[in-house]
Amino acid sequence: MIKSLGRGGAEKLIPETAQVHDQSRFEFHCLYFYHQEQNIIDELERAGIQVHHIPSGNLGLFFQVRKVREFVKEQGFDIIHAHLPWAGILARYVGKKLPIPIVYTEHNTWDRYNKVSYWGNRLTFKNQDVAIAVSNEVALSMQLNSIWDPYKRGGRLKVRVVQNGVNTEVFCKYLVSSSEYQEAREEKQEAGDSSDSYKEKLAVPIAIGSSKDSEEGESSDSKKGIEKLRKELGIPQGMPVIGKVAVFRSQKRLWLWVEIAVRILRKHPEVHFLLVGDGEWKSRIVKQIKESGFEQNFHLVGVQKEVIPYLNLMDIYLSTSEFEGLPIAMLEAMACEVPVVATRAGGIGEVIQNGKQGFLTEIDAWEELEGHCLALLENSELRKEMALAARNQVIENFSMKKMVGALEKIYAEVLKKRVK
Repeated sequence: MIKSLGRGGAEKLIPETAQVHDQSRFEFHCLYFYHQEQNIIDELERAGIQVHHIPSGNLGLFFQVRKVREFVKEQGFDIIHAHLPWAGILARYVGKKLPIPIVYTEHNTWDRYNKVSYWGNRLTFKNQDVAIAVSNEVALSMQLNSIWDPYKRGGRLKVRVVQNGVNTEVFCKYLVSSSEYQEAREEKQEAGDSSDSYKEKLAVPIAIGSSKDSEEGESSDSKKGIEKLRKELGIPQGMPVIGKVAVFRSQKRLWLWVEIAVRILRKHPEVHFLLVGDGEWKSRIVKQIKESGFEQNFHLVGVQKEVIPYLNLMDIYLSTSEFEGLPIAMLEAMACEVPVVATRAGGIGEVIQNGKQGFLTEIDAWEELEGHCLALLENSELRKEMALAARNQVIENFSMKKMVGALEKIYAEVLKKRVK
C-alpha cells in the first residue's frame, strides 16, 4: 500500500523487490490512491504485481478506511505492507478491525515530515506489527520521537532496520534494461535453468568509467551503445560526466549541485553534467544553468524508465542532499561502478566509507564537494579503484537478495504470530 506510484525511491523498491522475492510463495498486489501521469504501473505489472487504484488525495484517505477494509477482506490478503506516512496511517486504521498483520516501511527521518504527516504517523504508530527503518538514522529518529510516548514492553510493535538494496544482476556495468533482464529471467525460469547463463544473452561488460578509459577486449556493441547515447546528448567522446538521479525537490539542494558544477567547469570546461529526473524545482534549476554561461555542459534528460544507460555514462555520482533515508539511486549508481561524492545526509554515511567508495562532506560543508570531484577527475586510477569498491560494497552489504531475505523473514514472523 502506497499513496502514489511516481518514480521515487520508495515506489521503485516495490517492483525491484518483487522480482527477487520467491513468487511461488508470495502473491503481490499494490494498492495506490493518487494517480500521476508519470508512474511505474507498467513496471509493477511486468514484475508480476497486480495493481489496484482507489482514487483519493491526502486528507481524502481518512474517508477510504471502510472501502479499503472491504477490499482487503474481498481479496483475502494475509499481510499489509505500507510505505510512507499517509499509507501507513491508513493501513493502521484498516487493521484495527481486521486480524491482519501490518508492516510499515519508514523511508525518512521524522523531523522531515510536515506537521500533519508527523502527528498522524506518531499517534497511530504503535498500531502495527513491525516498523522497518531503511537506515540506522531513520531507526534512531523513531526512537527519539517515542521518548515521550514509549513502546510498551511486550507490546505489538517491533522495530527492524532493513537497509535498502539493489538488484546487482540488473544494475551493473552492462548495457541492459530492467525489462530485458526480466524477460531473460522469465525465459530462464520457464526452461528450468538454474545457472547464470541467461546473463550472457543480455550484454557484455564494459570498461569502468567513460569511453576514455576503454580497455582492450571491451565489447564493441557496448561501446557503440554508450557512444550513441553520448552523441544523442551532445557529450563529446572521451569527456568525463558527473551525474545524479533525483526528484527535483528542495531536500536535494540541486541549486548547490549546479553551483558545484559551475565551479568545476571554471577549472575543467571539458566536464559534462547529467541530471536524470524532474520535479517542482526544475524551472529554477534551468534558469540557474542558463545564467551560468555553461548551458552546453548540462544535460537534463527528465524522468527515464530505464536509468541504467545513463548511470553507465557517469564517471562520478554527485549528491548535495540536505537529508535522505537511504537513496536507492545512489546505490544503483554504485552497483554500476560509479564512485560517489556526497554530503553525509541520512543513510549515505552508512554506505560510503570516506576515501574508499568515494568522498563525504558534512551537510553544511557542501563547498568541499568541488575538491573531491576534482581529485577524482584528475586521477583516473583512483576513480577506477573507487568504482570497483563502490560495486563491491553494494554486493556485500546492500544487495536486493539480502534485503528481500530480511523482508521474507519479517513476513514469516508476523504471520506466525497472528496464527498463534
